[in-house]
Amino acid sequence: MIVEYIRYAVPAEKADALLAAYAEAQKSLQASPHCLGYELSRCTEAPDHVVLRIQWDSLDGHLEGFRGSPEFRPFLAAVQPFLTNIEEMRHYEPTAVRWSRG
Repeated sequence: MIVEYIRYAVPAEKADALLAAYAEAQKSLQASPHCLGYELSRCTEAPDHVVLRIQWDSLDGHLEGFRGSPEFRPFLAAVQPFLTNIEEMRHYEPTAVRWSRG
């Protein structure tokens, strides 16, 4: 598994539109067999910052599988207006250091 983090800086007047775009784009993520889960979070201290966390089955599953699939086009169309607001978009490999109550 690989985790992709996309960090956005979105002006307050565009934040609701970003959330609406991902409400639409999530359909493509759910349809992809390579996507294992996702979470979109908005910063409470700086509401103009939003982070998307996507779990992929592998780096190739994301870059080759999802991006080469029919699901990618509607995903990209939904989020394209916010591509210039991306501050960081990277893939991370989880380590053994983790814990969760739920």
